[in-house]
Amino acid sequence: MLARDLEDAGLSEVEVILEYRLPLSSKRADAILAGVHPKTGRPSYVVVELKQWSGATRWEDSDTLVDVAAAPYRPSLHPGLQVAGYGEYLRDFVRALDEEPDPLAGVAYLHNATDGTVADLWDRQQTNLSRMFTGQRRGEFIDFLKTRLAPEPGRDAADAFISSSIAPSKQLLSVAAKEIQEREQFVLLDEQRVAYELVLRAVEKARRADSKTVVVVTGSPGSGKSVIALSLLGELARRGRTVLHATGSKSFTQTMRQVAGKGSTRSKNLFKYFNSFMSAEPNDLDVIVLDEAHRIREKSVNRYTPKQLREHARLQVDELMDVARVPVFLLDEHQVVRPGEMGTVADIKAHAAARGLPVQQVDLNGQFRSGGSDVYLNWVHALLGLGNDPEAETPVWRDEPTFSVDVVDSVEEMEGRLRARFEAGENARITAGYCWPWSNPNTDGSLVRDVKIGEWAKPWNLKSDRAIGGAPPSWLWAYDPAGFEQVGCVYTAQGFEYSWNGVILGPDLVWRDDRWVSRREYNRDPDFKSTKTVDDVTFDRLVRHVYKVLLTRGLRGTLLYSTDDETLSMLRGLVNP
Repeated sequence: MLARDLEDAGLSEVEVILEYRLPLSSKRADAILAGVHPKTGRPSYVVVELKQWSGATRWEDSDTLVDVAAAPYRPSLHPGLQVAGYGEYLRDFVRALDEEPDPLAGVAYLHNATDGTVADLWDRQQTNLSRMFTGQRRGEFIDFLKTRLAPEPGRDAADAFISSSIAPSKQLLSVAAKEIQEREQFVLLDEQRVAYELVLRAVEKARRADSKTVVVVTGSPGSGKSVIALSLLGELARRGRTVLHATGSKSFTQTMRQVAGKGSTRSKNLFKYFNSFMSAEPNDLDVIVLDEAHRIREKSVNRYTPKQLREHARLQVDELMDVARVPVFLLDEHQVVRPGEMGTVADIKAHAAARGLPVQQVDLNGQFRSGGSDVYLNWVHALLGLGNDPEAETPVWRDEPTFSVDVVDSVEEMEGRLRARFEAGENARITAGYCWPWSNPNTDGSLVRDVKIGEWAKPWNLKSDRAIGGAPPSWLWAYDPAGFEQVGCVYTAQGFEYSWNGVILGPDLVWRDDRWVSRREYNRDPDFKSTKTVDDVTFDRLVRHVYKVLLTRGLRGTLLYSTDDETLSMLRGLVNP
């Protein structure tokens, strides 16, 4: 159909790139037409989104969402908005487009529809990247193609596009720098500033000497790793360096996109996932900032990975180390909470040594969560046997002026005390070990109250990326005030903080006599189920890491409760006795 239209337009020599995968993304554009602009003689490209819809209507009162009876998702995104997003993304990452004056146009072609069957869709204003044509307007579509493409071979333009280096454009870096600069500024202290300056120096050295340097920044929760990451992102973008931020956490990445970019579509493109770089070229970037690097997996493949990439998949740490001249790993080894997570200092150094790459390491000794209390962080490590001496006796905790801990007698007491803080305008959350089933919402949108302790019951945070029943999407649970009404798990809490922290220790980790006992049979995390992939020793270590993450989310105080009486009694003896 599209080939026939090009033939009728006299554009049979234009190159057609089908099912083009957007750089550093799993999304695909249906077709990209590559040729020569009839006026400028410069390379010219048209992104085409082909829709087989026979009709579509406005979704409720939205001008961005549409209802299509046969579509796999309802509602669907307005096709003009969809293709415009692809166009903007390509301009932001395909460097071959960076220096061209007018290189790209976008078209949504609803070839099975008439103007009348999609009448609602015309209300949205069209732009050069979001033009829309129906089958009824085939003649106009052909005329438009002639304004963007000359009847000349498009081979060179296609080759330039496909072989282009992939990196943030100057325009994207400029936009992001401005937006990040306008956010509330953070002050970097001591080792934080050392790490920041070390990376900037390594970037300039790598550019001058055409070399690579690996930087590793380690620190406990609240030590400022993410503050360093954002500060580097903003400063490097201001300097025009090609830089991306990446994590292995969907919740963390989505929230960074929302908060750091203030909702800007373009700034969001600077935030990627660790598995986005399977097909990236070596040293495409000046810097990649790898936040939460303890969540690096063995490989980047998943069920959606194309076969040709799956067969030649490399280790994820190798992909991340290769993609930039200065890969920056920010991590806390005690936050490895899932089987298969491999982000340790030793592993990173070993892979760097295999490449002959120098490694510079900074340890962030100061920490700024938990009221800035090193004492509390050390106490949590000692409590869970994660310190240098796992057999050492846990010291008694006594409240400090800036941070308090208490053991509550019931979950009802925990919720009541935290709700009072919440209603007074302070941020508060309840989290728990993964010891209860996790149901999908009911058909009416209400949430199932899976976390049951006696007569008390609350739902888990949503699994979904969309808000349902008044609950925020999973990635916003720690940030949206509506998250108070659900119990969070480690996967939505990790990487975030809130003023007041309630932690429910489930029956998967209990105190017996003089030691912790981990009990796999009480844990509901599907990743921990198989003894072949997670042996008992690994399960014990990971479940302690889970509770370490949950216990270190609070900025001003933490309330503790255990469903096990002996464990609760032990905690009472250690906390403000």
